Amino acid sequence: MNLTITRITARALLGRKRALLLLPMPALLIGLTLLANGTGVPAADWGPIVLGEMGITVILPLTALIVGSSVLGLEIEDGTITHILAKPLPRREIVLSKLFVAWGVTTLAAAAPLAVAGAIAGGPGLALGLLGGATLGALAYSAVFLAFSLLSRRPVAIGLIYIMLWENLLVRFASGAKVLSVQRYTTATADTISPSELLNATLPGVVAAALAVAVIAAGTMLATMRLRSFALTGETS
Repeated sequence: MNLTITRITARALLGRKRALLLLPMPALLIGLTLLANGTGVPAADWGPIVLGEMGITVILPLTALIVGSSVLGLEIEDGTITHILAKPLPRREIVLSKLFVAWGVTTLAAAAPLAVAGAIAGGPGLALGLLGGATLGALAYSAVFLAFSLLSRRPVAIGLIYIMLWENLLVRFASGAKVLSVQRYTTATADTISPSELLNATLPGVVAAALAVAVIAAGTMLATMRLRSFALTGETS
């Protein structure tokens, strides 16, 4: 990992207006959790919807998509990627630096608010579980969306299709699809760390963690290979 690229990427990402898009979602999650908790209704009735259906299923992947598609995608769009590629840096080092920034920002913008919401709904144990599961999920999603940004000129569109069709539709109706769902890895890991009735885990924690690592490795390798063959004109297919 290259500290200079990491620092430049973080400054560029957080300094753009796109970073403001990250603020409403965690605020909405925590706000709805406080509102639901204040009604006196048992957390078992609303927790799976707010934490699972909204937090893990929507906010986490959307945040990762915004961030993961930007750390390299914006440089590809404006052509500044050529400055990085012209330097004698291993492509793996560039990808890992970008991935580290995407992971860190996604963790702060999505995993941390999920932990806060979990603390409100179920206490510190659930907060720890959600933090661990969402942190792993943030890394897996970041690797996937970073690879998308190098494979297509429209990574956000492809990412939205992936989130809506695969993570939110096929996984619900095709039982075999859950083994290739980052959403399921996140929930299973959180439930393993802190078992809770508010989490509907469908995979064993060890299996989920192993599959998440495989997705992270595959996304990182794919992004590295694509960057090695990337044209200095900044064009993607």
